[in-house]
Amino acid sequence: MEQYIYDQTNGLWYERDGDYYIPCLKLPETNIGIWGERYLAYIREHKKLLHTKLIVNGTLYDHLAEINRQAEEMFSELVKQMKANEGITEQLKAENQLEWVRRMNNIRHRATEIINHDLIYA
Repeated sequence: MEQYIYDQTNGLWYERDGDYYIPCLKLPETNIGIWGERYLAYIREHKKLLHTKLIVNGTLYDHLAEINRQAEEMFSELVKQMKANEGITEQLKAENQLEWVRRMNNIRHRATEIINHDLIYA
């Protein structure tokens, strides 16, 4: 018996596992990023119907990649706006690095919480 066979009727390769042939299926290699991972964990736990629908349609990873792209854009824009509103400049960075780091970390944490909230309640 061959290790691999090809079925022309459905276009799939099968691998022998003991006495059975199992389809050789691979998930797409899409980078879903940190926001996509967080959203995936959320829909697995709380939105099981949506999760199943996206898997069945084959659009789960494309959807997660799009969520990640939008969240990254939102995060960048939020950080930029918060920096401007709070007067955090390159001059502050040059004069007092520790203060600049403290304030930037605070902004990044707040922006992360806003994005996390938007992912859940969007």
